Formats: sequence, structure tokens, C-alpha cells
Amino acid sequence: MDKKDIKKVVLAYSGGLDTSIIIPWLKENYNNCEVIAVSGDVGQGTELDGLEEKAIKTGASKLYIEDLKEEFIQDYVYPTVQAGAIYENRYMLGTSFARPIIAKRIAEIAIKEGADAICHGCTGKGNDQVRFELAIKAFAPEMAIIAPWREWDIKSRDEEIDYAEAHNIPLKINRETNYSKDKNLWHLSHEGLDLEDPANEPQYEKPGFLEMGVSPLEAPDKPTYITIHFEKGIPTMLDGKELNGVEMVSALNKLGGENGIGLADLVENRLVGMKSRGVYETPGGAILYHAHEVLETICLDKETARIKQYLSIKFADIVYNGQWYTPLREAMTAFVNKTQETVTGDVKLKLYKGNIINAGVTSPYTLYDEEVATFDEDEVYNQADSAGFINLFGLPIKVKAQLDKKREQNK
Repeated sequence: MDKKDIKKVVLAYSGGLDTSIIIPWLKENYNNCEVIAVSGDVGQGTELDGLEEKAIKTGASKLYIEDLKEEFIQDYVYPTVQAGAIYENRYMLGTSFARPIIAKRIAEIAIKEGADAICHGCTGKGNDQVRFELAIKAFAPEMAIIAPWREWDIKSRDEEIDYAEAHNIPLKINRETNYSKDKNLWHLSHEGLDLEDPANEPQYEKPGFLEMGVSPLEAPDKPTYITIHFEKGIPTMLDGKELNGVEMVSALNKLGGENGIGLADLVENRLVGMKSRGVYETPGGAILYHAHEVLETICLDKETARIKQYLSIKFADIVYNGQWYTPLREAMTAFVNKTQETVTGDVKLKLYKGNIINAGVTSPYTLYDEEVATFDEDEVYNQADSAGFINLFGLPIKVKAQLDKKREQNK
């Protein structure tokens, strides 16, 4: 689509540095087009304060703030936890599964508003451009997409700040503390500045660095015990109290944060080919992944658990790569849902100085039989049976050794 044909643009708007300057940039470069800002509320908290005034003041015609928090947890977060999907063993996908739900809503509003294009502020180096655009293609396949970072002459965050200052756009950041952050109900990520060098230790004890909790060094000397109840792999109760998704994650964020839980410092492989260093705070998420895994140890048979474990790596890749709205993700979720039919029970945990310590697990569907497993005398297991089993299980090893010996003797 030619620039002159674009008269109305829907912008994925956070009010951060990138999207704050995009509104005037769009009007300058796209024939003073109408800009409709859309913010998907997935738990950014105070970041949404004053957003409408700021959007209008910088040139938007209106702002939608869409409350997506419960849908985000129930339909995106929990299915990923049920799958046991963690990217490269450390990253609990906080940014990754937030993008599809936001982009879906933006596409729906763009269609409703009769927009000519959708615009996002993702950089050409990052994963988010892929996540946003794949979701847009799924729900508005004919819609033009504008990505200023792939068009404009701005080359750095410093130059973005220069542009903002020249256009009198108020910012909540400064050049010295300008970490690139992404916050939602599930996590907070930190990138940039001193973190760009993996040799530098994150400043966990520095006031203001951590926002969702404390360093394990500053956590209480007394442990906190909690009990989470799951129904078919979904956490439904905390310490006997029934909670919805937002309430559950919020409560666990508080408890986990207070005890220094859920800090991850990693160099990850981005979809676009480069390595990137990030520090993530995911206190409630770390607890939920751990508790769910503990419950599955007594509720799933070995072979199902093994296949699920293999597939969890692919599921994490799918989420990380922005392929949520695909037949493969839907099929894998169907498999996961089947495995979760018996994942019901209670998990007791001890939270202590950054550690999540198992303190007991029970389930009405447990596959653990104490009488079979006991070291004491029992009436259900004949230990003599194991001799025949070992003979058959070890037969290939024995046959190979015998034949190797014969071959050696015949040389």
C-alpha cells in the first residue's frame, strides 16, 4: 500500500519511549494520518496511569485500553505452564505469550475502526516484531503493517530521547537508567546498559533495580510455607482460598517476590539469529512451574511424562517464536489437555531465600503406591520376578558381548 493511501493507523501503544515518539512520527511521515492508540492491559500496572492524556497530547485521536488480564492468564499463561514449556531451560516466556493476545485485540479494533494499517514499535533486532506480525496475519491478513524501526533514521535509544525532547514528549526514563523493560502480570524483563555485557553481574541489591521482589540475600531468614491446589493442571486454590487467574498470579508474585524467588539471568538465542542477555523477574511463575511439575511426578505415567517433556521444548519454541495461532500449537495444546485430566491435587512448598523446596504432594489420582515402593516387607511385589526381567532387558548386551568375544577369538 502506498503511503498516501494510509489515512488511519491503529498503533500498539504502551506509552513507553518507542511508541511515544511513533505517534508524531506517523503524522509527520504518513500525511498527517489519524492515529488510534490501543493498549492491551496484561498487568502493566502503573505504566497505564495517565496514558490517555499522553496519547491524545502527542497526537492520537483516541486511546483504547483493553483489560486482557484474566484472559491472558487463563488462555495463554496456564496452557503454557501445563505444557511445562520453558525456553532454553530458564526463560518463562513472559513477553512471548503476552504479544499474541495484545496483537489479536489490536487487529480486531483495526478492523472495527476501518483502519488502513497497524503500527508497532518493535525493533528490527527483536523477537516481538515477529510475534506481533504473525498474530496480525492470523486475524487481519490483508492489513498493512508499519514498523518504524525498519523505516526511520533513528539508530539508538539515545536518538529516540533526542526526538522526544525535540517534540516536547514527556518521558518517565532518563539516559542513565534507561534499561529496556517489559512488564506484565507474569514478569518483568531487564535488558540493555550494563547488562549487555554478560561479564557484568546484575545489580540485584541496588535500590530500584528489582521491582517485583528482593534479592535472595535480602529475603527473610524464616521460610514461608504455601499449598497450591490444582484441578486438571490449573491452579485454583492457594492455602485453601479459591482464586481466579489474576488473583493467583498476583498472590504468588507477592509471596515469591518477598522470598527472592524467580530471578533468571541468561543469554538466550533470539529468533532473528543473535544472542541476547536479559534478566527476568518471574516470582509467581517460578512457583507455579515448580508446583505443577511436582504434581505431575505422581500423576503421570513414565511414558506420557517423557513424551510430554520432549514436546515441551517444541512448545516453548512455538510460544517464543510467536506461533501461537497455528494448527501445531492447537494440536499440542490438545495433547497437553489430555495429559492434564488427572493432574489434580495439592502441592506444599517451602519458599526460602530464592529457593523453592518441596514440602509434600498429594493427589486422588496418584500413581505412587507406597506398598509397592516400600523398603519394608510387602505382600504385592515378588523380588524374584526381577531376575527374569533383567535377563530379557540385558539380552542385547549379553548377545553382543558373546559375539564380540567369538569374533576376537576367530581373528
